[in-house]
Parts: sequence; structure tokens; C-alpha cells
Amino acid sequence: MAASGIPAQSTRKERIAWYLYDFGNSAYAAVVLLAIYSVYFQSSVVGGSEGTKLWGYAVFVAMLVVAVISPFLGAIADYSGAKKRFLFFFTSQAVIFTGLLFFVVKGAVVMGMVFFILAEIGYRASQVFYNGFLPEIATSEDMGRIAGLGWAIGSAGGILCLIIVLAMIMGSGGSNLMVRLSFVLTAVFFALAALPIFLWLPERAEKRKLPPGENYWTIAIKQLKNTISTAASFREFLKFMFAFLIYNDGVIMALDFAAILGGVLFGIDQQGLILLMILVQITNVAGAYLFGWMVDRFGGKHTLILSILILILDVLWLYFATTPFQFYLIASVAGFAMAGIQSTSRTMVGLFSPPGRSAEFYGFFALTGRTSSFIGPAIFGWLAAMMTAHYLGLGIGENLAEQHGHRVASLSIAAFLFLGMLILLWVDEKKAVAAAKSEPHV
Repeated sequence: MAASGIPAQSTRKERIAWYLYDFGNSAYAAVVLLAIYSVYFQSSVVGGSEGTKLWGYAVFVAMLVVAVISPFLGAIADYSGAKKRFLFFFTSQAVIFTGLLFFVVKGAVVMGMVFFILAEIGYRASQVFYNGFLPEIATSEDMGRIAGLGWAIGSAGGILCLIIVLAMIMGSGGSNLMVRLSFVLTAVFFALAALPIFLWLPERAEKRKLPPGENYWTIAIKQLKNTISTAASFREFLKFMFAFLIYNDGVIMALDFAAILGGVLFGIDQQGLILLMILVQITNVAGAYLFGWMVDRFGGKHTLILSILILILDVLWLYFATTPFQFYLIASVAGFAMAGIQSTSRTMVGLFSPPGRSAEFYGFFALTGRTSSFIGPAIFGWLAAMMTAHYLGLGIGENLAEQHGHRVASLSIAAFLFLGMLILLWVDEKKAVAAAKSEPHV
């Protein structure tokens, strides 16, 4: 083992390739989910609280599909030694349909939902295999730092892409054509940044010989059943997954509706939202570095609880906020806290995974996250639309009713975070790591 604690077979070039992939897919998250497409779809393609509801439903469908396929794909990847091939397939899907968002114009609601759903499935499913490489390039001692650095570099990718997009939109006076071209730019950006992982990072997992009469699908089903049944002996991992099931929903809701909340509650325009998300990405970098260091120093559980608590308080602040300046501060804190929640969560899965079964356990991780993640956005969208209708029924003006509806819906984010944090308190991190290390290598 190298002196740095990184496995001897993991080279600097391979780790750079892993970091660069995050650099590219974070551009997708920044442009499509955070700053541009979400609010473009809600306000320009559909409009009003109906746009918020349909956006929530689109996220619901994408997450539901990923929830169903992720554990099977993770098991297949572990058994066949094909993480890179699956990573390439889903990355290509995300890139292609992100580019096709260019053709979504006002009134093209079905096209806008379908193309986004397919891009989102590719983006989310690819993370199962991307995360599965983490234990291959880092030891348990350095995993927090490596994951945190990857997250920070990824956030830098989001910042760079948003700066380019902002220049395009400002140079055109904010035309919808430049907004739509930003999706093509993001697709190219993602593709170029992802290329090194396919060229430089080897597939170290060995392909296993299929038993007579079996194929990868039947093996995957058996492995999934085995993962679920044997997980009973990983009691702390199961408790962690239950907590993640809840608090991750709050994170996904905050991410998917951030730009919409900025536009509806505070009237921030497209350029203002891009500037806002650049600021969020910067604080995300700071959060990734700090929380990555804290995982190695104080452990994952304490780091995770702190980051969740910060985000809960931030959402409560949002409910009472009245000015765009306050929202900019709130979003900055949210970016900082979410970096801690997301990067620490994925690090803990790597620490809790038995040797040789990383993709399988990350598949289970994805199943857990997506099972909750398709519920939250649907609830948020439905709640915002329902409460808007309620306030309209009270005789309140349309704009004010929409603002009240979205403000009430934001409290559902805090509710998911708080409940997940309470469950997390019961997780014994030391027992979870010991249980993973005691499992024989497969």
C-alpha cells in the first residue's frame, strides 16, 4: 500500500479521471436541475403552479424507474465486471437527452417531460457505477478525503458551465434560444469531462463464469435477494439506509425546486438564478472540502448529523424570508450543507460495504435513495398546487396565492430532513464498519 493510504494499483491519473467525471455530471445537475431547465419548464413551457406540479411528477417518474433498475444493474455489474460498460451506456443516455432538451419550447409539455425523464434516468443510474469505483481507488482511511475532493471538483465543473451559460444568455439579452442552447452546451461539457474515466480508469473487477442454465438477469435477481437477506446481518447498514431513505428525500426536494422557489417567492429572473447557483456551487465546494475532512477526523455519522441540522435550520429560515438577498444567503448555506450530506452519505456506503460487493451495495443505496426520492418531489409539487388552489379559493390574488402555496410546500423539505436525522441518531458507525470488514471477500 502506498504511503498516502491509497491502494497501490490506483494511480494519480486514474483518480483524476474519477474526479473529472464528477466535474462533468455536476454541470448537468447545475444547469438542468438547479439553475435553468427546472424553472424554464415550470415558467416558460407550462406556467404557474401547474408547472411546479408537473415538474414534481417528472422527477417522480425518473426516480421511480431508477429505483427499480438500480439494484439489478449493480448486481449485474458486480458479477460481470462491467461497471464501465453500464457507466458508458447511462452516461450516453444522459448526454443525448440533455442535448435534445433544446427542442423543448412553450407548450411542448409532453416532450419536455419525456426528454427530461430520460436524461435524469441516465444521470442518476450512472451514479451507481461511478460510485462503485470509489472503493477501488481509495482505502477506508482516505475515502472521506477522496470523495470530498471529487465532490469539490464536481462543483467546480458546475460553476464553470454556469459561467459559460450566463455569458451566453446575457450576451443575447436573455433570449429563450440561448437558454435552449445551454442544454446543448451542457451535454457537450458532460461528454468531454466524462471521456477520461473510460480511457484511463481500468475495470478491476473480474468477470465470473456463469453457472449452467443461468444468465446475468437471473443472477442479478438472486444476488438482489441475497443482498436483501444477508443485509439482515448488517443491522447498522440497514438502519443507515432507513435514515437515508427519509433525509435524502429532503435533499432531492431542495435541489429540484430551488430555482422554482427563487423565481416564485422572490421574483429572481433567469440570469439572477444562474448567478445564485454559481454562488451555491462555490459554497458546495467549501462544504465538500470541510465535511470530507470532518469524516476522516470525526467520523461519518457526526459529520452527517451536523450537515442535516444546518439544512433544516436553513429551510426554516426560507419559510420566513422576504427578500431576494435573504434567499441568496439561504441558498449559499444550503449548498454548503448539501455537499456534506451527499458526499458523506456516499462515503459511508463505501465504508459499510463488504469487500468485492461495492456496486451491489451502491445499487441497494440507490434503491433506497430513489425509493424515497420519487415520493418527495411528487408531494412537493402536489402540495404547492393544492395550497395555491386553497389560497385562490380564499380570494387571494394569483401571484400571492402561488407564493403562499410554495412557502407551505417548502416545510415538507424540513420535515423529511428532521425525521431522517432522528433515525440516524440510532446508527452505530463503528459496528457498521466492523461488520463490513469481517465479511469474506467475494
